[in-house]
Amino acid sequence: MVAYHFPPQSGSSGAQRTVGFVRYLREFGWEPAVLTVDPRAYEAVDHQLAPPDGVCVHRALAFDASRHFAIGERYPSFLARPDRWTSWRWAGVIRGLAIVRRWKPDVLWSTYPIATAHAIGHAIARITGTPWIADFRDPMAQDGYPADPRTWESFRGIESRAIGRATRTVFTTPSAAETYRHRYPERAERIAVIENGFDEEMFGDSAPADARVVTDERFVLLHSGIVYPSERDPTALIKALAALRDAGRLERHELVIRFRAPVHGALIEILARRHGVEDVIEIAAPLPYREALAEMSRADGLLVLQAANCNEQIPAKIYEYLRAGRPILGLADPSGDTAGALVNAGVTHIAALEDATAIADALRRFVYDVRGGRAPLPNQATVRRASRRERTADLARLLNEAAQR
Repeated sequence: MVAYHFPPQSGSSGAQRTVGFVRYLREFGWEPAVLTVDPRAYEAVDHQLAPPDGVCVHRALAFDASRHFAIGERYPSFLARPDRWTSWRWAGVIRGLAIVRRWKPDVLWSTYPIATAHAIGHAIARITGTPWIADFRDPMAQDGYPADPRTWESFRGIESRAIGRATRTVFTTPSAAETYRHRYPERAERIAVIENGFDEEMFGDSAPADARVVTDERFVLLHSGIVYPSERDPTALIKALAALRDAGRLERHELVIRFRAPVHGALIEILARRHGVEDVIEIAAPLPYREALAEMSRADGLLVLQAANCNEQIPAKIYEYLRAGRPILGLADPSGDTAGALVNAGVTHIAALEDATAIADALRRFVYDVRGGRAPLPNQATVRRASRRERTADLARLLNEAAQR
């Protein structure tokens, strides 16, 4: 399993998909071994995070161009194409070939969003002939992304080679899979969907929270994780708060929207000051992963942000929200996959992230319904299907097919 995101890397939910698969694959007759990077390549580490017990982890030398090769915060662009960890490719291929020679694995698996992982997977599969599953998760080369034309060409090349060689390619949403079936019709039957999920072990003994009525205390609406300036632009939300305040429908003692580890907290604070609603906005520092999950389970409500330019993607955090068992306010295009996943889970409070008027109405109704105990909680059938164990069962079926080929 070739994956950049893996413990002790922290600060991204990207590792949870790989770690979840690694944790449960043995239950389905598969022994995982992981090829990842030396921890020096990570921007942030948390040594409390560790791989599942007994898993063989191989680490290859890799550097982050922005930190290790920069002079005065500048570095040659070719050192970050397709990504800042392209140095991992050569050591990763050499180490991967050694693993194949020694252990003769039945199947190779690599995962995006670090494109170099697929470059490594392709090289190993081409040289050894090992069946290969390319886990794309999200689309790679898109209209306008990456913005740099040479990087876009690099992405498109890795993408097309992976689609052409891989025994199976996997996406996390139906729309992304459908886009690639149209883009590569000759490989359409090889494209599958395995959504993200939540790991029950990370929630420990906590059961999904019961519905509770919020009466006197300040209502806490939690967004846990990164707020991207484009893909999760909070501008319309801030404008909606200002509109509610101006209409006399929002008092500062009634509501606080807590952004936990948003990364772009400065942007949120600037917008809040500009519109005069800084007293209902809280920027909170990162928490260890288990503590962040516990906070979700205690919040009065959970907030999803997803712009229409990401209609083919679903934030991985949604599945942890579902397991937390709290009411959810979804600010996402009603026609996109994010809103679709929420509707399938029984969520009813949804508005487009770009529509301040709709957000104001949805937010007001959401708080009112939660306070009155009327807001729906995620249905448990959907929650059960979203567990990492269930997702790993789906992966094991693909691995079995690849091995038989």
